[in-house]
Amino acid sequence: MKMTSIISVNFNQPEVTIAFLKSVKEHAGEIPLEVILVDNGSKVDHGPEFLATFPGLIYLRSAENLGFAGGNNIGIERATGDFLLLLNNDTEITPNLIPVLSEELDRNPEIGLISPLLLYYDQPDLIQYAGFTEMNYLTCRNKGIGNMEHNSGQYDQASRETAFCHGAAMMCRRTDLERVGLMEAHYFLYYEELDWCEKFKRAGMKIWFSGRTKVYHKESVSVGKESSIKTYFMTRNRMLFIRRNTGWLNTLLFSLFYIFIACPKQMLVYLKKGRTDLIKWVMKGLIWNFSHSNQSADLGFKI
Repeated sequence: MKMTSIISVNFNQPEVTIAFLKSVKEHAGEIPLEVILVDNGSKVDHGPEFLATFPGLIYLRSAENLGFAGGNNIGIERATGDFLLLLNNDTEITPNLIPVLSEELDRNPEIGLISPLLLYYDQPDLIQYAGFTEMNYLTCRNKGIGNMEHNSGQYDQASRETAFCHGAAMMCRRTDLERVGLMEAHYFLYYEELDWCEKFKRAGMKIWFSGRTKVYHKESVSVGKESSIKTYFMTRNRMLFIRRNTGWLNTLLFSLFYIFIACPKQMLVYLKKGRTDLIKWVMKGLIWNFSHSNQSADLGFKI
């Protein structure tokens, strides 16, 4: 049986990560498996506790916070499995997760990346993800399929192509990365998994959703606490994604929309909310794109 490498990243969430490791230990069964945990520059090294929770864990520690993509890339480069399963540390798995996803990849060589059904951990009958609609590249907007629907089994037999995977849970073949490459670490936060999906598509592979298995995600239904880091990277990376993944004409049309409609609208929202402190971060995220190449490693934000 082929081996799967589970890769996850911890950043200052030891309790959440320990619960994740316990979930893997409980539900992975006898499947050939290696589990790789990357600590992304946490203030305190909880390595001994992680290793005690999951004997045999491959624990890697980065001296600095490299972001979602950078942390996962460390794990990917260390992995030896035939399949790579990237899971957020705030997820808990189910017993058939690995068999179903790996079976889908074995059965259909056209699949590049695949994600399962995601349910909210605190409201397990509520769907977070059942796929994504196609991107409107002129606005860089799409919609989540199934999001906030009551789970009544409507996606249990679904196995279909979708526009994008969900970064909380996605599997690929290790050999495919020889063509596709790693995630782009210079996104740091937000849009990196969408960009990775685009890379798989350009390599001629499909993005897939399977409702035949599921993962519980501890992200809150009301997630979205506004902050300078979220505002900056959301603004910066929405435009960076378009610059990296569309032609010059689309980028120009998007830029006009973004500069004169989307960003002013967002600033007005912050003004009405009394969050004038965030307006400058919209501006900074926008300006970064006009002063940096789309390959720049300069984040423009002090982490």
